[in-house]
Amino acid sequence: MSMRLAEVARKVGVSEATVSRVLNDKPGVSDATRQAVLTALDVLGYERPTKLRGERARLVGLVLPELQNPIFPAFAEIVGGALTQNGYTPLLCTQNAGGVTESDYVDLLLAQQVSGVVFLGGNYTQADAAHQHYERLRAVNLPTVLVNARVPELPFPTVSTDDVAAAEQAVLHVHQLGHRRIGLLLGPDDHIPSRRKLDAARRLLDQLGSPLSDELVARGLYSLESGQAGAARLFAAGATALVCASDPMALGAVRAARRAGLSVPGDVSVVGFDDSALMSCTEPPLTTVRQPIESMGRAVIELLLAQIAGTPQAADELLFEPELVLRASTGPLH
Repeated sequence: MSMRLAEVARKVGVSEATVSRVLNDKPGVSDATRQAVLTALDVLGYERPTKLRGERARLVGLVLPELQNPIFPAFAEIVGGALTQNGYTPLLCTQNAGGVTESDYVDLLLAQQVSGVVFLGGNYTQADAAHQHYERLRAVNLPTVLVNARVPELPFPTVSTDDVAAAEQAVLHVHQLGHRRIGLLLGPDDHIPSRRKLDAARRLLDQLGSPLSDELVARGLYSLESGQAGAARLFAAGATALVCASDPMALGAVRAARRAGLSVPGDVSVVGFDDSALMSCTEPPLTTVRQPIESMGRAVIELLLAQIAGTPQAADELLFEPELVLRASTGPLH
């Protein structure tokens, strides 16, 4: 007990006696100090005394599927910074293959009495993934916001980039450059954002008189290596332009083109998605569809804080318009 008192006291910058008064629910401590001690207790992984567990900690879980794709840390930085400005401490929860699962993190966050949870991509985007753990959040009415398109059955407020508009912008761009063999490099078949992109691209290409053949659709994980493997198949099938579902996949496509002896954009064009950090510094600089993460981050915070304040939010999806950013990885068909 004394070690716990000392550790919490150091974390907050108060005396052990002050920490003891808070833990024993004694008077003589300001509300700000009391809240700081309880938050430190949560952050350090200690259980609150039973009589204090009814209060929500000023903690918010940020659950990410990975950190390798730079768009996720960028989102987390925006949302986490806004949470801190509003007096909440973000808890970063990152999944990894064979390690802690999204369901495990839900259990952990509920045990910590967090005030809310923001999911920045996850199982809710995949139709065939496990969704039972979301029911535990709904059952306790925990404020929750999802970022990225979800399966229809999950009743949570959601903030997404408009995948239909993103696909249409990218496909129309390369089509106007003269490309007719346009390949799509997407995520898994059950991934809702990829489904939306595929459906939108098919509709547009049908309207343009260049129907999309199945051999020009490749799927994989959202990584450079997966992008390279999928792009190699698409180039072998005769694709002269690729529209990719993430920037890392697009960078993998550029590598695949070079391995095949093709120049970008001289022989083939490549379009990414996200406009994550350093895409203007690649060789060639990457044409991509930018997600408006600043605006989306503000919407996430507004939805979450409204729920925490007790204002119910409709389980609607807010769609944000993306922006095509033209750089040097796309060019006219020769």
